[in-house]
Amino acid sequence: KKMTVKAVKMPCTAPNVYTKVPDGGWGWTVAFAFFFVEALTYGIIKSFGVFFNDLMESFDETNSRISWIISICVFVQTFTAPLSTVLSNRFGHRLVVMAGGVLISTGMVIASFARTVVDMYVTIGVISGLGYCLSFLPTVTILSQYFDKRRSLVTAVASTGECFAVFSFAPAITALKEQIGWRYSLLAVGVLQLSIVVCGALLRPIVIKEQEEVKAQPPEEPTETKYMLENEQTRTSIESIDSGVEITTSPSNVPGNTKAEPKSEEPKENVQVLVENKSTPPEPKTKLLDFSVMRDYSFICYAFFGLFATLGFFAPSLYIIPLSLSLGIGKDHSAYILSAMAIAEVFGRISAGWVLNKKPIRKIYIELICVVLLSVALFAFPFASEFWGLMTCSIFFGFMLGTVAGTHIPLLAEDDVVGIAKMSSAAGVYVFIQSLAGLAGPPLAG
Repeated sequence: KKMTVKAVKMPCTAPNVYTKVPDGGWGWTVAFAFFFVEALTYGIIKSFGVFFNDLMESFDETNSRISWIISICVFVQTFTAPLSTVLSNRFGHRLVVMAGGVLISTGMVIASFARTVVDMYVTIGVISGLGYCLSFLPTVTILSQYFDKRRSLVTAVASTGECFAVFSFAPAITALKEQIGWRYSLLAVGVLQLSIVVCGALLRPIVIKEQEEVKAQPPEEPTETKYMLENEQTRTSIESIDSGVEITTSPSNVPGNTKAEPKSEEPKENVQVLVENKSTPPEPKTKLLDFSVMRDYSFICYAFFGLFATLGFFAPSLYIIPLSLSLGIGKDHSAYILSAMAIAEVFGRISAGWVLNKKPIRKIYIELICVVLLSVALFAFPFASEFWGLMTCSIFFGFMLGTVAGTHIPLLAEDDVVGIAKMSSAAGVYVFIQSLAGLAGPPLAG
């Protein structure tokens, strides 16, 4: 009778059913998928700086106008976050992420044939930008649902995918451009991003039945939770029904209810109440986007925190190569600076995940300290005048960016902000608010 603590013999398309957050299990596969989704979304966005000079020469545009490509992309990605939440709650995370992968690849492939910078605005900015939103947000949301105690550490480590992508993509794309040109290089990137569809297929839904198990304290039989009562006063009356239920071999059979009805009217009422209680957990899922988080003072403060923090997320990685070239540093050395920034970000993410995984620490305060240090790193860039000075600033910035970028969305699941129950809706609204900073950051820096 203790066979439904966790559903194990189910097809790969069915949800995983747990009595509590597993902190592992299929969650490790989801973390693996998130690693590659990060690499193929934010990793590509941060590596896009290698195309800047080529696009400026091909389209005869200023770096500020070229920067609007990524700016629009980031804006669309964050502005459509509520849409991603609604679609995920309606159709499931797996289908939405797979659709996002198709959109990203389509936008990049078409962009390789662009003739004007406006074409780039539409293809990479709008089409791929929407795909980035549909791919990234549902993946990080479902990963947070699979972990509790290890959430900060696992999410931080899995999010290093974008860092390894920048480390490897920047030199690889630079070398590829010299062989086949920037257009075919962009085409190759678009085809590679189609792999997000495979990652999306691995996102198996998760169902937690923790509340039902809490109600079932008196009898220790999970298979008959439908007939368990909430207090010990009515426990004896329901035990008299058990023999009739066992004959049917299925606690969900309707005839089991009818057999038990003549014995007592009191259990009938209790059974009806419990059936209603079992049907109530799916009701919050029908609420596609919960805007009640906007009335939460903690969430509003955290949203403003994210709004200003995001201003500095993309500009340095986007402009580090044009900046280094303007200081007389060669192309190869410029790519090394971007790669060093990415490696430092890996250590930043892992360090932040390890620190936030310690229970006695107030996570919000740690995040705030990291953002203050991130601001110091941004202030240091204008004072760098040579290769090693720029390299030092980049490494410091990369480390501090890693501490914030890998943890600021998963922290929504903490009780300090909104909690895991409202994580999905809160993430959509939070990233939507960030869209203003994502739109303004790169052009301001340009």
